[in-house]
Amino acid sequence: MRLDDESESGNVEDRRGGGGGGIGRGGVGVGTVVLALAASYFFGIDPSIILGLASNAPSHQTQSAPAHKPPANDEMARFVSKVLGSTETTWNSVFREGGGHYQEPKLVLFSGATPTACGTGQSAMGPFYCPADQKVYIDLSFYRDLKERFRAPGEFAQAYVIAHEVGHHVQNLLGISDKVHKAQQRAGKTQANALSVKLELQADCFAGVWGHRADNMKHIIEPGDVEQALTAASAIGDDRLQKQARGQIVPESFTHGSSEQRMRWFKRGMDSGDLRQCDTFQAASL
Repeated sequence: MRLDDESESGNVEDRRGGGGGGIGRGGVGVGTVVLALAASYFFGIDPSIILGLASNAPSHQTQSAPAHKPPANDEMARFVSKVLGSTETTWNSVFREGGGHYQEPKLVLFSGATPTACGTGQSAMGPFYCPADQKVYIDLSFYRDLKERFRAPGEFAQAYVIAHEVGHHVQNLLGISDKVHKAQQRAGKTQANALSVKLELQADCFAGVWGHRADNMKHIIEPGDVEQALTAASAIGDDRLQKQARGQIVPESFTHGSSEQRMRWFKRGMDSGDLRQCDTFQAASL
């Protein structure tokens, strides 16, 4: 992945190395939480549900270091900052084309746990977006899990993680997230899960739109990069996560989509670069 010509974003907050650092990743494991958390372990969890559970944790877990800029010699933080900068360039362009204005999100680096407007964020939840404060949260140790536990290595796989969460921010700005959450409140559990799947798959497609447009503008993609993202999308499909966590697959409980669906919608955005191709809510099939 080529990011040499990409500027670092000025919207990164570094909360690592302070009060939240005493809460390790081992505190909440995939095998000890409800299925919704296992299915939401990576990418785009619903903060109103998952973070609501975490907010019941002891109060010392909400402490965090004061936010500041990442150190200049932190290579991973610089990488994340450049990826965020690339999403800003892309989505500013997309919104201008539509006659709108893109409000850039903040990205928060944290260790262990951190307070958010959606409740207490914890590392074990994986990266997530909180619509209440319009911030993406990530503990960079997640990338070790992505590589070692889920066997999805590579910089473009890591970039896909951020692009997916930024996709949720785009949904928030467009009013899609709010409509879905209101519809979920009126729906039964199975229908609410189905709406969640459509929301997540659309965020995957939006991540693909970013990849397509960013490559057109600055030629960031190298051979094998797209395959890295597809491997990551496959690794966190509901069917694969359920099989690992419970030994069986329950499609009606899916909240993010199957491995095949996640790959298909990311690739759809990646191939087209067209936001209109990402309407999962009107698609005849997912």
